[in-house]
Amino acid sequence: MAPSSVVVTIEKPNNLSVVQINAATAGDDSPLLPADKQKAASPKQFTFSILLKIYRAFSCISWLAVGSNSLFKSIKKRVSQSEASADEVEEQDMEPRSRGKLYNFIKAFLAISIGALVVEVVAHYKKWNLNLVQPPWEVQGLVQWSYMAWLSFRLDYIAPTVMMLSQFCIVLFLIQSLDRLVLCLGCFWIKFKKLKPQINGDDYDVEDPSSFPMVLVQIPMCNEREVYATSIGAACQLDWPRDRLLIQVLDDSDDPNLQLMINEEVHSWRQKGINIIYRHRLIRTGYKAGNLKSAMGCDYVQDYEFVAILDADFQPNPDFLKLTIPHFKGKPEVGLVQARWSFVNKDENLLSRLQNVNLCFHFEVEQQVNGMFLNFFGFNGTAGVWRIKALEDSGGWLERTTVEDMDIAVRAHLNGWKFVYLNDVKVLCELPESYEAYKKQQHRWHSGPMQLFRLCLPAILKSKISMWKKANLIFLFFLLRKLILPFYSFTLFCIILPLTMFIPEAELPLWVICYVPIFMSFLNILPSPKSFPFLVPYLLFENTMSVTKFNAMVSGLFQLGSSYEWVVTKKTGRSSESDLLALAERESKLAPAAAGEEKATMLRRHSESGLELLSKLKEVEAEVAGAPKKKKNRLYKKELGLAFLLLTAAARSLLSAHGVHFYFLLFQGLSFLVVGLDLIGEQVS
Repeated sequence: MAPSSVVVTIEKPNNLSVVQINAATAGDDSPLLPADKQKAASPKQFTFSILLKIYRAFSCISWLAVGSNSLFKSIKKRVSQSEASADEVEEQDMEPRSRGKLYNFIKAFLAISIGALVVEVVAHYKKWNLNLVQPPWEVQGLVQWSYMAWLSFRLDYIAPTVMMLSQFCIVLFLIQSLDRLVLCLGCFWIKFKKLKPQINGDDYDVEDPSSFPMVLVQIPMCNEREVYATSIGAACQLDWPRDRLLIQVLDDSDDPNLQLMINEEVHSWRQKGINIIYRHRLIRTGYKAGNLKSAMGCDYVQDYEFVAILDADFQPNPDFLKLTIPHFKGKPEVGLVQARWSFVNKDENLLSRLQNVNLCFHFEVEQQVNGMFLNFFGFNGTAGVWRIKALEDSGGWLERTTVEDMDIAVRAHLNGWKFVYLNDVKVLCELPESYEAYKKQQHRWHSGPMQLFRLCLPAILKSKISMWKKANLIFLFFLLRKLILPFYSFTLFCIILPLTMFIPEAELPLWVICYVPIFMSFLNILPSPKSFPFLVPYLLFENTMSVTKFNAMVSGLFQLGSSYEWVVTKKTGRSSESDLLALAERESKLAPAAAGEEKATMLRRHSESGLELLSKLKEVEAEVAGAPKKKKNRLYKKELGLAFLLLTAAARSLLSAHGVHFYFLLFQGLSFLVVGLDLIGEQVS
C-alpha cells in the first residue's frame, strides 16, 4: 500500500428504519448523527413551517368549502326547477310500470346500504372484530351478538351467492373485452394492409348523362324545424344529372305552419330546376318505417335503381352519390353502401365529446371490420344507399320495431345480400347536446335490437346462410353486443361492486375494476386520439349510461311498453345557423362578382332565400307560440339513487381502507350525481 493512501472503512448500520431516518432529518435526537453534528432548527424556521402548514390547511378547507357550496347551490337550483310541466306530468303518468320497478329496486338497495353503513360505522368505532366471529362468552350486548350472527350468516350464505354472480359477470366481461380486442386487431390489420373497398369498371361518362343510374333520394323528417332547410338544400346540391335524380321530402310533421314552410322550401328549389317533391302523410303510423314504406309505394319508384336515405340533420357533400353508387357497379350481390357519420358539434360540450368517442369507435372499428371481413353490419338508418331490388327482396320496410334500419339489414343479410362500408366518405350531422335527448335516443337504440332479436330468431335459424353467419348474427351481433354488454356493465359495476363493500368476502379483484376497464377505454378512444384527455370521464360516463341501456334492453327483451316508444331526437340547428351566416358572408363578398360562378361548398345550399326563410320561421314562431315556453333542467331519479348508493358504498370502503375501490366508487358516484342533476350537456334555464 502506498504511504500517502488513506484507508476509509464504511460500516453499514443494521436495522436501519425509516422512522430513524425521518427523525434524523427532522432534527430530533438520532443515533445516526453525533450530538455535536446535529443542527437545531432556528425559531424563524420553526415559525415559518408552522405558518406554512396552517396556510395549507386553510387553503384545503377553503377549496372544500367553495366546491361544496357550488355543488349544493347546483343541487338546490336543480331541485327548485324540477317541477314538471303539464306535458312532463302527463308523460310521467303514462310511464310504464317497468321503469318504476327498477327505480324501486334501487331505492330499496339504497335504504339497505345506508342501514348497513350505520351498523358498520358503529362496529368500527366499537372495535368489534370484523373478520373473526368471537366466542359467545366474549360478546357483550344484544347489538354485538346480532352483528356477529350477521357475520356468520353472511359468510355462509350470502357471500357464496354474490361470488357466483360476480364470477359469472366477470366471465361475460372478459368475453366482451376479447371481442373488442379482436375488432381492434382487425382494424389495425386494415390500416396496416391499407385495405379498402374497390370499384369495378370505369367511372360514369360525364358527357353521357344516360350512363348514370336512376337515383331516388329520400329525406324523412318529423317536426324538424331547426334543420329541414339545411337537409333539403344539401340534397338539392348533390352532383348528379338532374334528369336521373329525384328527391322526396317525406314530412310527418304535425304542425301546419311547419308543413307550410317545408312545402315552400321544396317549391323554391323546384323553381330552380331541381326534381323534388313534397309528401305528407295525414296519419303517422309506423313512424319512420311507415313513412319510408309509404314513399316506396309510389308508382314512379319502379323507374329507379337505387335509393339514398338522408335524415333531416344530415348534410352530404355534393360528391356523395359519385363516391357511393360506383361501388354497386359490376357487383350485383351488393345491396347496401354505407357512409360514415361526421359531427358538426362534437366539441360543443362534454356530452358531445363523449358521444364522439363512442361513435368514432363504432364507425372506425366495428362497421369497418365487419364490412371488410364479413360483408355485413347494421345499417345506420341514414347516410346510406340501398339497391331497391335488395329492399324489395327482403320484404321492404316493416313497422314492427323502432329499429327499422337494423331490421331491414338483418333480413337482407339472410337473403344473401352483401354490404359495403366506406370509412372515407363522411356525412355531416348533429349529436344530441342535452342529456334528455341523448337518453331517449339510447333507450330506442338498445330496446329495439332486443325486440328485433325475438322476432328474427326463428328466421335466422331457418335461413339458408352458413352456420358461421348464423352464429355471428346470434352470438356476436345480438347477444354479445346488444344484450351482454349492458347487462354486465350495470350488474357488475353498479350493483355487485357496491354490494361487495358490505360483503368483503366477495370483493372484486383490482384488475376487474381498474386495469381491464382502463385498457378497454383506451382501445375505444384510439379512433379519436384528440379525446385522450377524456379517458377517465369516458369510462365513468359509460358506466353511468349502463342504467339506461340495461333498462332499455330489458324492456325490449320482454316486450314491455317502453320498447315501442319513438321520440324524435331533438336538434339544435347549430349547423343550420352557421351555414346561413356563412352564406350571408359569401353573398356579401361575391355580390360584385359575376353571377355565373356558382360553386358547391360545404353549405350545399345556393338559395338566396335562406336568410329570408330563417327570419320568416322566427316570425311564425312568435305569432303561433306567443310567449316562449320556459325550459327546465330535469332530475333523473334512477341516476340520483345510484349516485347515493355508490357514495354510501364508498364510505363503507373507506372504513376498510380499500384504496382503489374507494376512489372508483367515489368518482363513479359523483359521475352519477352530475348526470342525475342534469349538469352534463346543454344547460337550459
